[in-house]
Amino acid sequence: MTLKPSFPRAVWAMLVKDLRLEFHTKEMFSALLIFALLVAVAFSFAFDVAPEGLREVFPGMIWVAFFFAGMLALNRSFASEKQNGCLQALMLGPFDRSAIYFAKVIGNLLVMLASEVVLTPLFFIFFDMRLDGSIWLLAAIWLLATFGFIAVGTLLSALAAQARASEILLPIIVFPVITPVVMAAVKSTAGLLLGARLVDYAIWLKLLVAYDLIFLAVPFILFEYLLEV
Repeated sequence: MTLKPSFPRAVWAMLVKDLRLEFHTKEMFSALLIFALLVAVAFSFAFDVAPEGLREVFPGMIWVAFFFAGMLALNRSFASEKQNGCLQALMLGPFDRSAIYFAKVIGNLLVMLASEVVLTPLFFIFFDMRLDGSIWLLAAIWLLATFGFIAVGTLLSALAAQARASEILLPIIVFPVITPVVMAAVKSTAGLLLGARLVDYAIWLKLLVAYDLIFLAVPFILFEYLLEV
């Protein structure tokens, strides 16, 4: 009789497997880093505005770079599992299938946050920006927005992985769904950089928290069915 592993153990085992693979190949991290860096360089030469106006457009530019670069990571999320029937093998494992989702979410989140830690200072240097607000509040915004993007993106990546042109399909179905995250991330970042009071953009932070909580609960219900579509 085979004992059914606990949910945390199943998540940990798959997460370690994904991180080891990424450590050896560095496919996702390098793709994220290079793409976002190219966007930062292109924007730094394309925009020639006064510092006051730059503070208003800077949040949009940095999140556009991060989210578009993040799509590269999401496209690779289930690509390796599709090869040689690995995804089907995981589906037959003696554990809750939602463990696959949470292992992928944590792995994608760690890779994207690592790239943001490297890229965020470069964005501030390229655009000669200065952070007047709390760096901890900025980190909280980064974490909430990135998690919301990764949570819904990983869920829909599992759905798109079943299609032939998954690289084309995934951005089409992801970006309409993450519109609240994009708006909340840009607005809260702009409020922080423009020196607004926390109460003035607290509604956007609450939206990020609510969005993240929803996509912590939804996968327990839907993920198993998405894999069978």
